[in-house]
Amino acid sequence: MPSVLIVDDSPTIRYITSHALQDSGYEVLTANDGASAVELAAEHLPDAILLDVILPKLNGFHVCRQIRANAQTRHIPIVMITSKDKEPDRDWGMEQGADVYITKPVDQQELLATLESLLEAKQHG
Repeated sequence: MPSVLIVDDSPTIRYITSHALQDSGYEVLTANDGASAVELAAEHLPDAILLDVILPKLNGFHVCRQIRANAQTRHIPIVMITSKDKEPDRDWGMEQGADVYITKPVDQQELLATLESLLEAKQHG
């Protein structure tokens, strides 16, 4: 069963996303701030990370860079999910190492399809 780390400071987003992923057969880990996300990623090595940008302690861009800088975690696909919908934000997120950048509100079916395709590419890549 693939595991996904959900990083968002909103309990509602974590709850909704967790249930959608669990219902689709994913094991879910959650973090509500950037520092916890970096620790959990290194400790559990999830198969993918769903990462908000605006987070306490360490923003999503910093989290992304730290995950990419660590040899153990650099291979983990990162989906940045944020309300920051401007082109420069998207470009910056991709430059920091995000594999996909999705703006809120997120369609759960789109998110599941994105995860599936990232995990499939990771298996064959």
